Amino acid sequence: MSLVHAAHPPHGRSGHTSAGNSTVDGADPAGGAAGPDGGPSGGRRGVRGAIAAYASLAKPRVIELLLVTTIPAMFLAGREIPNPWLLLATLVGGTMAAGSANALNCVVDADIDKVMNRTKKRPLVRDTVPRTNALIFGLALGVASFALLYGTVNLLAGLLAIATILFYIFVYTLGLKRRTPQNVVWGGAAGCMPVVIGWAAVTGTVEWPAFVMFGVIFFWTPPHTWALGMKYREDYERAGVPMLPVVASPLHVAKQIVIYSWVMVGWTLLLVPATSWLYAAFAGLAGAWFLFYAHSLYAGVKRGRETKPMALFHRSNTYLMIVFVALAVDAAIGMPVLGLPF
Repeated sequence: MSLVHAAHPPHGRSGHTSAGNSTVDGADPAGGAAGPDGGPSGGRRGVRGAIAAYASLAKPRVIELLLVTTIPAMFLAGREIPNPWLLLATLVGGTMAAGSANALNCVVDADIDKVMNRTKKRPLVRDTVPRTNALIFGLALGVASFALLYGTVNLLAGLLAIATILFYIFVYTLGLKRRTPQNVVWGGAAGCMPVVIGWAAVTGTVEWPAFVMFGVIFFWTPPHTWALGMKYREDYERAGVPMLPVVASPLHVAKQIVIYSWVMVGWTLLLVPATSWLYAAFAGLAGAWFLFYAHSLYAGVKRGRETKPMALFHRSNTYLMIVFVALAVDAAIGMPVLGLPF
């Protein structure tokens, strides 16, 4: 598979905005409708539509993970509240890197986005952004993210951001996504990198707590994504993406979710020596809470009952937020570190 496999529909025929709202025939390709005289009102709407379309390419909701994990990683790295300007520069640079990877992913996956119900309103599918423009936008964001991180944070943070973009596009999107049901297991490593970048931004190095936080997100990704895959199994099957819920039975998927959930919860406890009892308590309680619902999903599937995998998907977001917010609060308060027992 290569970039040329991304379908590119002809431009100028879409009468929709990037937000999915219908407009009258003859609407501006960028999503804005002309005013009665073709005047400023239509122009403003066109600009707003274009901005919304390009913003949608960056998948801002996906970038929320960056904010949830990068900030606590920076807090933990210094065991204090980081410099506000360093925090801002890291978040902006990291957001641009994530936006770059997401936009380039939209370019590559435009063909499968077209046949999946949950992605068929993306800009390249609706023709609100030309494919070439999306490619340039994604590349420009990547270059800008490196320049910003290198210039305001440090070289290591910039290099890690570029490595993340390259891994997401070439290893996950082009290499794994359409070839193996283990795609999100190994490809999910790209989503783990914000914590490493955040740590590197504060310390200029990468130390063991950064790798542990990386592992937390690494083991969190399969239960999170497979729950989504169980809900949208037909979408992935129609697109030819061999997600685990497509190629395996629901019982096997639910069992794998439980296994990865146990590993994830156990992995969070590896951070206890670098934190205080506060983090340990929240990590333990949140882990027990999430495991209860993971086992409930498995039990429901095993007994043949109707289940709601999206409930686990949403709870996984809440779980990750609790764990990383606990890390940030623990570091900000500056409570005594428990350390190793030996």
